[in-house]
Amino acid sequence: MPRITLNIPPHSGILPTFDISVYLAAKLYEDEVLSAGQASSLANLSKRGFIELMGKYGVSPFSTKVGDLLEDIQNA
Repeated sequence: MPRITLNIPPHSGILPTFDISVYLAAKLYEDEVLSAGQASSLANLSKRGFIELMGKYGVSPFSTKVGDLLEDIQNA
């Protein structure tokens, strides 16, 4: 597995192992690189927990694709 090393200032207020993994997962979900399930796994959270935190990172849990909306309506 690839490894990335970041140097984060100690007084930045960022919790390196949690905040960065959730932020990365949220942005990859937003860019439709990962599904919600894959992103929550990357963030080491339950799918529900991940979706609840996405707003903190400026990411909507709702898809903007019309096809996804129609599929959700059909599944409801």
